[in-house]
Amino acid sequence: MRTVHALRYVTPLREGGSLPAIVETDDDGMVVLKFRGAGQGPKALIAELIAGEMARTLQLPLPDIVFVELDAEFARTEPDPEIQELIRASEGLNLGSDYLPGAINYDPAAMPVDAELASRIVWFDALTSNVDRTARNPNLMVWHRRLYLIDHGAAMYFHHDWATAGQACERPFVLIRDHVLLPFASRIAEVDAELAARLPDHEIERIVGLVPDAWLVGEPAFETPAAYRQAYVDYFIHRLRVRAAFVQEAVRAHAAYV
Repeated sequence: MRTVHALRYVTPLREGGSLPAIVETDDDGMVVLKFRGAGQGPKALIAELIAGEMARTLQLPLPDIVFVELDAEFARTEPDPEIQELIRASEGLNLGSDYLPGAINYDPAAMPVDAELASRIVWFDALTSNVDRTARNPNLMVWHRRLYLIDHGAAMYFHHDWATAGQACERPFVLIRDHVLLPFASRIAEVDAELAARLPDHEIERIVGLVPDAWLVGEPAFETPAAYRQAYVDYFIHRLRVRAAFVQEAVRAHAAYV
């Protein structure tokens, strides 16, 4: 993954609970920056990175993800004290995604999604336990008539309680019933084997290996970043091996719409 440096704070995106912002970067681009020092902490960035890179591996459409270096001096020109504090608390490595100017929120009534793509996205969100792809908050954008997945910070909720993560790993994701694309997802069982094959053990290890050590601290369940990182690897390797639970649940949930 590329690393860019933040040059200018453009504007906050106050729709998000973590107060992300549009930031100009040193590659002449702009990104939506997720701050490590936000209230949700590094776990939101970990989920964003792991889930986002899995989506890319599965060839799902999403904006490019980059690491963003942030200097605390960045806060000196920001008049809002809340944002100043957020910037100072996030000095160092953060995460950003390519800004899509002019993109609009997805509306299922205005843009039905073909069964193949909808099924792939539903499968992916069931794998990653993404609670944030509902009609109320779809976290899908339409840009140049193409659908894009955004904001995976609320996925992987198992990592907020590592003591029960092993049990959560084998459970179906029952909240898939609220997925905004579920009515269109008639091919979940058909895409299952292909998508799982794109995430072999070594690919899971590569993806989790992207998480910086600086984000893997402060978790009482693990003594070292390496142990913390291995827990994510073990979780997803096992979840893919027992994926029939979440696949069958998604298929049952879709059948309720038929």
